Amino acid sequence: MSIHVRRRIESIFGWMKAIGGMGKTRFRGLGRVDLHFSIAATAYDILHIARLGVV
Repeated sequence: MSIHVRRRIESIFGWMKAIGGMGKTRFRGLGRVDLHFSIAATAYDILHIARLGVV
């Protein structure tokens, strides 16, 4: 894996922990935590698309 790919992945997880609320989960149960992760990842994707100017 390239260092650039790894840096990109780590920056996404850093955003999810700092802004997306994944630093310390407030939910119990694998299903709820999985849903919270999916929502945070979707929010990151939407913001990233908006910053690219594709929309």
